[in-house]
Amino acid sequence: MAMASNVLKGDRGEWALLRRHPSEKLFGAQVCGGWPDLLARCGELLDDELDCDFVDVNMGCPIDGVCAKGAGSSLLRDAEGVARMERVVRAASRSMRRAPLTIKLRMGYDDDPSKHVAHEIVARAKSWGAHAVTLHGRTRQQRYSRAADWAYVERCAAAARETSTPLIGNGDVFSSADYERHMSSGSLATCMIGRGALIKPWVLTEIKERRVWDISARERLDLFERFGAFGLEHWGADEKGVETTRRFMLEWMSYTHRYVPVGLLERGVSQTMALRPPAYVGRSDLETLLASDKTEDWRRVARMFLGPEAPGFRFVPKHRSNSYSAACDAAAAA
Repeated sequence: MAMASNVLKGDRGEWALLRRHPSEKLFGAQVCGGWPDLLARCGELLDDELDCDFVDVNMGCPIDGVCAKGAGSSLLRDAEGVARMERVVRAASRSMRRAPLTIKLRMGYDDDPSKHVAHEIVARAKSWGAHAVTLHGRTRQQRYSRAADWAYVERCAAAARETSTPLIGNGDVFSSADYERHMSSGSLATCMIGRGALIKPWVLTEIKERRVWDISARERLDLFERFGAFGLEHWGADEKGVETTRRFMLEWMSYTHRYVPVGLLERGVSQTMALRPPAYVGRSDLETLLASDKTEDWRRVARMFLGPEAPGFRFVPKHRSNSYSAACDAAAAA
């Protein structure tokens, strides 16, 4: 996701987020902003300059810094915010002649079910100019601390059908079984996968091939090697490029270490998104290493492909606490 204001300023870091790789057959650019004139100018610029198949406006981002700027899920807070959301979508869609516009939402801002507004927005989004809507089954207040509410997603899907608006469900899809269960009603266009693909990228293969993949530790390590190669291709192989690649690889490992190999689970048990297992010993030293929650072990893996770190290198993961909450433990114990 890129901030629309920074895109318009020509920020190189934001534009790098919108760069299409030759291997990407379908590519969408996601931007965030909360003001009609801003998104109109950004939409026109992206439509003219970017090689993309669609542009998505993220109106569900819960990050404090985004909401403080009047963007993201702050637009779900009240009627005034929803009215501004409508103006944003109308302005952005009118400015784009080639790429279709889509929007991403959460259920609402607050946990109070009476304040959930996504079902109302979904019913009107097509008339505003949105070609599809993605709904994350959580509120801004919940962040990731509760299971996604797929019953509410289905309610919104019913509203979307009334206007023939494709609705894409999002939240806690972690396996082929999860995907098939959510798609079984026939009311969703498809599912969006976020953290599930960060923790186990092969979930997409599992869904496509309708199987459970007990991927080996060696195959998982190969993914980090490929990631490193792609990072150096993208950011360059100089010192700055290597260290940028290293940081992104380590951030990714703050997710990947949460994966529990299928072969270690009891028969009939599947790993869920919200629950983290206790420390365990894998079927090989490498599998145990990849399960470590210690940043020093992650750095050890990164050094296999990127070499020694620069003097004074330090790493503190950005997203480690954002993707998991003590509330999950409380829910599991209930």
